[in-house]
Amino acid sequence: MPEDQNTDVPPNHLSVDPRSPFYDEEVLLRDVGIRFNGVEKSNVHEYDVAEGWVRVEVPTAKDRRGNPMVVKVSGTVEPYFRQEK
Repeated sequence: MPEDQNTDVPPNHLSVDPRSPFYDEEVLLRDVGIRFNGVEKSNVHEYDVAEGWVRVEVPTAKDRRGNPMVVKVSGTVEPYFRQEK
């Protein structure tokens, strides 16, 4: 992206899982916040603004590999940066 068009908006699709193709460490280091249906969420594992869904971690459940279980929930997704660049 050219520097003159650099906007301070998080990507439309982002994941915290390093194995995901939507993982971006540079963006995550800037501390992305998520408002889902107007409520601040801190347990978001992945989101997609265009499709309107988030995957949130279930704190008490693990999959067979020991990773946290995630549930896909649909609604309005509003990502933002908590820190300025």
